Amino acid sequence: MAMGQPVRLVLDASLLLEPSATGEAAAVALRPGAEALLRRLRYSNLSVAISYVDGMSTNESGFLEMVTSSHSFGYIPLLAKSGDCSPNDLMLEWSRTSSCFYMTSRVDKGLISELRNHNWRVVSVGNECSIEVPGVLNVGRLQELLLTLATLIKREIGDSSVLVIGYVMKQSREEDFARRGAFPIYPSKDGLIFVPLSFELPLSSQLQEVDTVLHKITDEILKIDPNCSIDFPKGISFSSGMSEIIRFVEEHPDICIIDQFKNIYPLLDRLQIQNILVQLQELGTEGKTKLRAPYSLKVDNFHDGELDKHIAEANLSFPLIVKPQVACGVSDAHNMALVFQIEEFSNLSVPLPAVLQEYIDHGSKIFKFYVIGDKVFHAVRNSMPNASLLKPSSGGEPLTFNSLKTLPVATKEQQLQTRVQDSKSVDTDLVEEAAKFLKELLGLTIFGFDVVVQEGTGDHVIVDLNYLPSFKEVPDSVAVPAFWDAIRQTYESKRGKAQT
Repeated sequence: MAMGQPVRLVLDASLLLEPSATGEAAAVALRPGAEALLRRLRYSNLSVAISYVDGMSTNESGFLEMVTSSHSFGYIPLLAKSGDCSPNDLMLEWSRTSSCFYMTSRVDKGLISELRNHNWRVVSVGNECSIEVPGVLNVGRLQELLLTLATLIKREIGDSSVLVIGYVMKQSREEDFARRGAFPIYPSKDGLIFVPLSFELPLSSQLQEVDTVLHKITDEILKIDPNCSIDFPKGISFSSGMSEIIRFVEEHPDICIIDQFKNIYPLLDRLQIQNILVQLQELGTEGKTKLRAPYSLKVDNFHDGELDKHIAEANLSFPLIVKPQVACGVSDAHNMALVFQIEEFSNLSVPLPAVLQEYIDHGSKIFKFYVIGDKVFHAVRNSMPNASLLKPSSGGEPLTFNSLKTLPVATKEQQLQTRVQDSKSVDTDLVEEAAKFLKELLGLTIFGFDVVVQEGTGDHVIVDLNYLPSFKEVPDSVAVPAFWDAIRQTYESKRGKAQT
C-alpha cells in the first residue's frame, strides 16, 4: 500500500466480548485488554468498525452499539446475508479503495477465504482460532494486535523510511498525547507509526519489532533512595517492565532509545538540576539581562542549630521555598512549602533531604518553555503571587502545597496588584539561547523548563527542568509536527552515529 492510502480495520465482535456472554439474560462484558485496545484505536487515524453476525442477543448487540458509539467506530453486519459466508457489500467496496485488515477469534474458514480472495489481510487471535488458511496470521493474545497491525502496515507500505515507535508511559499521559493526534498507528506525515509496548507480554520480542523506543521512564519509578542520588540509577527501583527494558538496552546498545536513560537521571535530583542550571552563567553578557539559577542550599536536617547561618552563607533570605531533593517519580516529590521565618522549620513536613531555594517575586506569571528537537516554544501561565501577598494568609505557619495539585495561584485581585509585571515580556532570544545550551548539555530531544522574571532586577531565573513534558500549552497544530520531526531527527542522528 502507498502512503496516503486509507487503512480500514474491522474487529469481529468475538474478539471483544467475553465468551461467556451468551443468552438474552447474560451479562455482557469486554475481554481483558479489549478496552485498552479500543481506547488506543480511537485516536489511531485508522477507519475502525466492529462487525457482527445474525444471532447475537439483544444484550450483546446493544452493548456493542454503545461501545462503538462511545469510541466513534462503525458498527456493520459482517455477512451479506444470514447463513452466507460472503462478506457484506460495504467490506467488498472497501477492499477496492483501501488496505483492509480483519481481526477475529471466530473460526469461519469460508468467510476468511472470501476475505482473502478480496485482498483482505486476516489476523486471528487466540489458540482456539488456529485457522489453516494460507496468508492468515495467528497471534496468541489480544495485547499483541496493535504491534502486529503496525508491523503489517509498515511491511505493506514497503518503505524502509517508515518507523515503528514503541512507547512506554502512564495511561493518563498516553491518552493526552493520543487525543491530540501525536500517536497515530496510521503513518504520520513523517512516516512514524506509534504503538504501546505491553508489560503483559515478553518485551524482548516486542523490542525487536520496533525501530526505536520513546519512553517516560519517570512514570515507572517505584522508589528512589535520595542517599544514592549522586550516583543514579543505583538508588532507583523501577517497575518490573521498565527494569526489563533497561536490561534489554544494556544488552543491545545498538537499539535506538529516545532518550538515553543516563541523560535523564540528573533531572530526578533537584541538586543536580541546580548544578546544571548554574552553568547558565556562561551565557551572561555584561549590560544584558541576567539569566541564572535560583540561589539554593541542600539540607539534611531542619533542626540543625546552624541552619540560619548556612542560609545566610548561601546568599539566601526569607521567604524560602522548600522542595524535596527527589524531583519526580515518587508521590511526595512535589510536596513543597513556603517558609517565612526560621522557626517554621520545626514542624516542616517536606521530605528530606531537601533543597532550600530563594522565593522570587515574579508578578504571578511563569513562562513555560518547551524544547522539541530544534524548536523552542513558550507559553505564559498564572503562578504564585508575590511573597508579601502570601504571608498574611500563612498565620505564622509554613505554607504547604503540592506543586502539581494545590499550587497557590494568584487571585484576580492579586494579579491586579502586580499588573506592572504583566506588561513585561520575557527576553525570548536570551531564553532560547539557554534552551539550545541546555539541549547540548543534557543530550535530550524533548524537555521543558520554567522561567520567572524577578521583579526589580529583571533577572530571568530558571526554576524547574523536566523531561518529556506534555507541552499542552502549545497548539497541537504546531507542537505535534514538531514532536514527529524531533523523533525522526533524533533517530536518524543516532543511527548515523552508530554506523560510522
